[in-house]
This record gives sequence, structure tokens and C-alpha cells, in this order.
Amino acid sequence: MAEEVRANGTFARALVVGAHPDDPEFGFGGTVAKLTSEGTEVVYVVCTDGCQGGEDPAVPDATLSATRYAEQRAAAEVLGVKEVVFLGFRDGSLAPTLELRRAITREIRRWRPDLVLTHAPVRSLDGAIGAFHPDHLAVGEATLSAVYPDARNPRAFRELLAEGLQPHRVREVWMPGFDHADHFVALSPELVERKIEAIRCHQSQFDKPGVEPGAPATWVRERLRKAGEKAGVEYAEAFKRLETA
Repeated sequence: MAEEVRANGTFARALVVGAHPDDPEFGFGGTVAKLTSEGTEVVYVVCTDGCQGGEDPAVPDATLSATRYAEQRAAAEVLGVKEVVFLGFRDGSLAPTLELRRAITREIRRWRPDLVLTHAPVRSLDGAIGAFHPDHLAVGEATLSAVYPDARNPRAFRELLAEGLQPHRVREVWMPGFDHADHFVALSPELVERKIEAIRCHQSQFDKPGVEPGAPATWVRERLRKAGEKAGVEYAEAFKRLETA
């Protein structure tokens, strides 16, 4: 059994920081749908241009990036997300550099979220390898560093002060739980279907050899059902929750 099953709580604003277009939906789509339905203002920050997310090397990077940006905007609209910010770093090349930390810090100070959802910065050897793309690990580490200490420290990235971006303290960070889940967001069947509908917007990621029609929906439901079993509900998304005060 899980340590506890927590309600979403009350968050005025939430920021989802993902590595690639489609990461927000796969990692957090049900929770995003629940948050927006409860009145939380949700903004996405997508760190890379998504140019490596294809199987045909003849497709120009700019073409694939444009397709994936459009898909991400469509998916965000399904879930009621206010805005999508694309940082434009090259897909497959991320590291938790000061440049990436500064870019994420800028968005935290700009949108001033109570809650940040992002990737876990550690690899689980018991999970599916696709969940631990190097870009995911880099974004998780850079985002946690941006939350603390960068976004709240007026001496960090002082050029942001000149942009009118004052320090901001995030209340909580939620990351996919994998081995250490302690926070479960229960999802109704309707929220599960909204998550799947949003994922289907990323059609470029399914038009690939070996991906059967309907397979992503089946996989998503099964993962949500397994998390729900741990929480004592039908469906759930599982997170590791950090209080940052």
C-alpha cells in the first residue's frame, strides 16, 4: 500500500517542465487535466525542439520540430493548459548546465507557480528505459536546481532582475514516482480518456514501425491501473512529492 493518498490540494498556478513535446502528456496528463478542471492555471515549458523524435533521417530537423510543436499545442489545448513555452534547446543534447538552469529559472519567475511538475533526475534500473532518456534526467536536475536555489535567490542570475523577474518560491515539486512514489493523484475514467486524447495528438510519435494502432492507449491505461492499485483506486498517476519550503 502507498504511504498516503493525497488530494491535489489548492494550487493557483502550476508549471510543467518537460524535456520533449509529448512528455507533459505521458508523464502528467491526467493530473494536468484534473488541475485545470479545478481552476489551476497550468503552463508548459518544453525544453527541447523535439527534432530527434522521428525514424526518417531524410526529414529536416526544422520540419519535424514544427510538427511536434503543433502537436504539443494541440495536446495542451485538450487538457486546458494556458500556454506552452518552447525553450528550443536541441533534442538529445541536454545537460543540466547553467544555461538550462537560467532558462527554467526565468520561466519559474515569470509564471510564479505554486507547483512544479517535472522529470525525476535519477535513473531506475527497474523501469522502462524510455522513461529515463538523458534529456529527462538533465531536465529533472536542472529544474530542481532552478526551484532551489536559483528561482528564490536574488543573487542568482541577476540579469533576470533587470528583466523585471523577481525571486519566487515554489511550494511543491512532483516527479514521476517510479521506485519512490509517495503521492498519488486519483483519476476518474473521464480524466484517463482526456489524457489519452491528448497523447493521440502526438501522431508523429506513433507513425513508426512496430507501433500498433491503439497500443499507446492500452499501455497508458495499464500503467495508470497499476499506480491505482498501489493507491487503492481504479486509476492514478504516481509521484514523488517534495515540499520546498
